[in-house]
Amino acid sequence: MAISCGKSPSKDLQTSKKEIEVTLSKDSTNHNIIVGANRINNYLPLLKDKRIGIVANQTSTLQVLQRKAINANTMGSEMVDKHLVDFLYEYNNINIKKVLALEHGFRGKADAGEVIKNGVDTKTNLPIISLYGNNKKPTPEQLNDLDVVIFDIQDVGARFYTYISSLHYIMEACAENNVKLIVLDRPNPNGHIIDGPILEPEHKSFIGMHEIPVLHGMTIGEYARMINGEKWLKNKVNCDLTVIDMKNYNHNMFYDLPVKPSPNLPNATAINLYPSLCFFEGTNVSVGRGTNKQFQIYGAPFFPKMDFSFTPQPNEGAKYPKHENKLCYGYNLSEREPLNKLDINFVVNAYKLTADKSSFFLENNFFTKLAGTEKLRQQIEKGLSPSEIYASWKDGLEKFKKIRAKYLLYK
Repeated sequence: MAISCGKSPSKDLQTSKKEIEVTLSKDSTNHNIIVGANRINNYLPLLKDKRIGIVANQTSTLQVLQRKAINANTMGSEMVDKHLVDFLYEYNNINIKKVLALEHGFRGKADAGEVIKNGVDTKTNLPIISLYGNNKKPTPEQLNDLDVVIFDIQDVGARFYTYISSLHYIMEACAENNVKLIVLDRPNPNGHIIDGPILEPEHKSFIGMHEIPVLHGMTIGEYARMINGEKWLKNKVNCDLTVIDMKNYNHNMFYDLPVKPSPNLPNATAINLYPSLCFFEGTNVSVGRGTNKQFQIYGAPFFPKMDFSFTPQPNEGAKYPKHENKLCYGYNLSEREPLNKLDINFVVNAYKLTADKSSFFLENNFFTKLAGTEKLRQQIEKGLSPSEIYASWKDGLEKFKKIRAKYLLYK
């Protein structure tokens, strides 16, 4: 199936006086999974004569087969990754009005928690509206020139990874302002795991908005269906939602993300360990921010001396890392087998190694927000074993699985 660019292609796609065609392609490195963004014929008709806003970041890519002239008599082709915004911008009939940027920004360079400012994309000259910081929910003014919003963001399947919170607010704003939402679905690299404590309503925050476990085992398209179906939006409004599903995907597949989803999740190991190690963000223990093994190691200056050590220093995605320029002793998890559960052993072990127990949990209550409950901190402080902690999650997880089953698009 060939698609010809109707507008003059950008310079990086031009060939000598030859029209360029792009063909939808399967990703041969990931079980031939075809992501929603690559199923162009499923959503292009929905964009015709519409004013479009796109929620995107550096992960919003699709694979295309680009044909080009090798010489005067020979045509060749090559596979290229194209950003969704750049790709759709090449079509005359796709009227993109603006880009909506989430945490880490449109091109994915900002620190976690760093304020993202409004601006202009230098490549397309499209205005960029920040949906992070004080403006997490699009305002009516920001949506009044839009008919459709496209949401194409790679998630990692953890409740406290803020893209699903942004999804909630975008769905709510679209529902309130009669704007349609199209979610281009992508695999959940932790989609085979459903685990962790269920969030309690009194601990709702931007890093946990719904009564789900830490690892929910859903794609972002399935999760959007759950938000609508469970009436979680304000005043129980319903978003006009279309999910462009994937082909050849199921939840038990390993999926190696072609683009890192944020600066401190550089590889599959970090993404797999992130849900378990992120609890350390609410403690005085480092998870390797400021090193080249973010979310693959943990340690602290006050741990006993060990064979493994590291010294956090400012780098991309960590301008002010915890324990900056201090020697930390700890553990290197980068070579271990992938996890198939939320592993609470790391935090329990670190608490035992900390002599001054009063300094372990940060005073800002961030650990409780991450856990979604006060119980986990209390269980650790009381010395409960990991098996006892896991047992306390069982009933909540069983109830969640029954709800989850109603919204699944994949096996």
